[in-house]
Amino acid sequence: MNEEVIILSIETSCDETACSIVKNGNEILSNVVVSQIESHKRFGGVVPEVASRHHVETITVVIEQALEEAGLLPSDLSAVAVTEGPGLIGALLVGINAAKAFSFAHDLPLIPVHHIAGHIYANQLEEELKFPLISLIVSGGHTELIYMKDHMSFEVIGETRDDAVGEAYDKVARVIGLPYPGGPHIDRLSREGEDTFNFPRPYLEPGSYDFSFSGLKSSVINTLHNYRQKDRTIDKADVARSFQESVVDVLTKKTMMAVGNYGVDHLIIAGGVAANSGLRSRFEMLCQEQGIKLSIPQLKYCTDNAAMIGAAAYHLYNNDAFGTLDLNGRNFIDIEEYSI
Repeated sequence: MNEEVIILSIETSCDETACSIVKNGNEILSNVVVSQIESHKRFGGVVPEVASRHHVETITVVIEQALEEAGLLPSDLSAVAVTEGPGLIGALLVGINAAKAFSFAHDLPLIPVHHIAGHIYANQLEEELKFPLISLIVSGGHTELIYMKDHMSFEVIGETRDDAVGEAYDKVARVIGLPYPGGPHIDRLSREGEDTFNFPRPYLEPGSYDFSFSGLKSSVINTLHNYRQKDRTIDKADVARSFQESVVDVLTKKTMMAVGNYGVDHLIIAGGVAANSGLRSRFEMLCQEQGIKLSIPQLKYCTDNAAMIGAAAYHLYNNDAFGTLDLNGRNFIDIEEYSI
């Protein structure tokens, strides 16, 4: 195994153009992220074509900046890694083509990385992973429970059957009248309210690790419509708190059930919704009570970034899991395909 593996990684799966250089899977030499949130706010969500155009305008700039901040030349690198999917296909292709060009121009191995694997390995940027473990992925497009018995070993044991939790947050926020992205705004507003609405907790059939948030979302929307039709006052803070309490109850109950049933001592929370303060505090309390090691990335590593891609790519590099120049973007990839 090479003692010094330095990987330049690129992430363009949605609306962040990011490039990072990571040494040995956990030492960040540079981490550049250009967000497009301001461009998409007026549309109330990410517009794929707009996202792709921004990536095209920014990708070479972030690569050059990452190299400059790390004080490195392409000849100092061991490989280039890039998110292959899942994500917006047009956005993915910008990053993939940039990575392929960089790989070819500098004769570097190319490493395709699964976006969700990146979110999981964001935790490695701060501490070693202790196997076996359970990882809960909560983001705008994904809600999954994954069992890992070793590095790059993924077994999906639960997933959403409809809306991802982050998607539900955005849709509920829109109905309340909060700006995009809705998750952080609901989280902040919920601290001022009480769980007065007692929205349903969609646990599904007993013993299931799957999730469903479409019914909860519909319950919130229908409740607000009824209030407005009857000209009743709506306390937005109470709606936000009630919705968040329902989500947190479901996520924590199913996750801790999996932790117990699989007999693991390490729980990882990853993805953009891992930044949610209510979710973080509840898991911290439960894991402390049950003696479970809990890992949640710093807020800046919860959302999309390229350092997490570099962290995952390190293990792929050590297993010679390289791609070729015919690499293409895939808007859906089962993470189990990436198991080594």
